[in-house]
Amino acid sequence: MKTIRKKFGEKIRELRRAKSLSQEELAFRAGVHRNYLGGIERGERNPALDNIAAIAKALDVDISELLRFERDKPLKK
Repeated sequence: MKTIRKKFGEKIRELRRAKSLSQEELAFRAGVHRNYLGGIERGERNPALDNIAAIAKALDVDISELLRFERDKPLKK
């Protein structure tokens, strides 16, 4: 099962690529370091709410859009 950080990072990457932005460009627009953004996309970082808001603004989406991803289905017993 993927962690919430991994799912969040994948969503950021998906939205960034859909807008044809490099990690460097998105990081610049959000005011964060590109290595930090890369860590978020890989699920290695747990971003603060201020940074989540900045990334959402840089992607021109609502914060809620960043949290919309498929949940892992629980195993049936």
